[in-house]
Amino acid sequence: MAALVGPGDHIGYEGQWRTVKTAKTDIGAMGGLFVVVAWEEGGTDRFHAGDELVVGTPERPPATA
Repeated sequence: MAALVGPGDHIGYEGQWRTVKTAKTDIGAMGGLFVVVAWEEGGTDRFHAGDELVVGTPERPPATA
């Protein structure tokens, strides 16, 4: 199963829910495909294509500043 990740999606990652600001693909040095996610909460992360992420609605929506 594949899913597209886009702005506004909530992802459970490292024990907390984060909100996607932007998402793009990238090719690694060895030719592997990655998804690069910038978070509304700050920072970015790279995921190997095929990594499993929990995408959905958190029990408690993220706090907004």
